[in-house]
Amino acid sequence: MSQELFRAAVLPMRDYLFSTARRILSEEDDAEDAVQEVLLKLWYIRDSLGTYDNVEAFVTTVTKNHCLDKLKVKKRTEGITDSVLVMQSDTTPYELTERSDTHAIIRRIIEQLPPLQREIIRMKDMEEYEVDEIADITGTKPDAVRMNLSRARKKVREEFLKWNSV
Repeated sequence: MSQELFRAAVLPMRDYLFSTARRILSEEDDAEDAVQEVLLKLWYIRDSLGTYDNVEAFVTTVTKNHCLDKLKVKKRTEGITDSVLVMQSDTTPYELTERSDTHAIIRRIIEQLPPLQREIIRMKDMEEYEVDEIADITGTKPDAVRMNLSRARKKVREEFLKWNSV
């Protein structure tokens, strides 16, 4: 699918995709992020979009699945974080707060990454996709996924150390 066809077929659905994502995720910001991430995924696989009989149905399904995945990851990460924090009974309330703040800072740093790096680090580290799966989804080569993942992790590490040294 060419850039013009993508703009004509997929981009007009943006408002509908947003309302679908908003219904599933509840938060407007999360829905906006989800739509952006879905559009990015669709852009990377735009050459194969023409093979679907009903592009609108496919795009809607991708959006719903992406939103449901985001909910699962959010519940899993929050659940793990909460349970780890609670399980450490020798941890002081100050340490618990500090760890929670650290997780929030890392999430904010990840949000500042370029879209492809942000998507790759989320898929690999949070959603536990394999490199080959990420390559298929993003339409890139596995080596490019590894390189972007490495750069994203390095940037997160650098930004966190900058923040931590303040």
